[in-house]
Amino acid sequence: MLNIKRFSFNPFSENCFVVWDDKTKECAVIDAGCYYADEEEALADYIDKNGLTVKYMLATHLHLDHCFGCSYVSQRYGVKLSASADEAFLLDIMPQQAEMFGIKLNAPVPHISIAVKEGDRFTVGEYDFTAISVPGHSPGSIVYYCKSENIAFAGDVLFREGIGRTDLPGGSYRMLAEGIRTKLFTLPENTRVCCGHGPDTTIGYERDFNMYL
Repeated sequence: MLNIKRFSFNPFSENCFVVWDDKTKECAVIDAGCYYADEEEALADYIDKNGLTVKYMLATHLHLDHCFGCSYVSQRYGVKLSASADEAFLLDIMPQQAEMFGIKLNAPVPHISIAVKEGDRFTVGEYDFTAISVPGHSPGSIVYYCKSENIAFAGDVLFREGIGRTDLPGGSYRMLAEGIRTKLFTLPENTRVCCGHGPDTTIGYERDFNMYL
């Protein structure tokens, strides 16, 4: 069985997910946004108490709220950051991102070790996650889709009755809307979408009710 644990982290209430196979105990951490010490402890406590091996640290994108905890996870579990190379410039301007939002950086800025591209696959136990490139919220936004479980981890690409903002550096409403329509809305309508903020949704629901699309 594929287990999914969601945490709400940092001042932006960002959703971080731990997905794991209960047979092999392999897991992936998606969008390690833990900012405060108690959030780091909560994430580590869950991983350690379940006896999990962190195989991947995946980022849907690298706005600061989705990667506050990447250096912590990397140091604690010896795992490298996987993200689109198109997101690297966001790490270069992470101090400016923090200043814009009045946030203090309390950990080293991470770096991308594994460049994720469209179609790349990440295997966690018996489950494959395929990278789908959907730029627009940020230049290198990636959705991780598990076909066998019909679930997509969409970061800030798609929300329940909403989409990610496109007014930040590298954003484009046209690209985002086109990518959602051509790459996500072609998935089965009952596909569960785990969003970067807020509740889950489904592809079918967003096709019918998302006013931004």
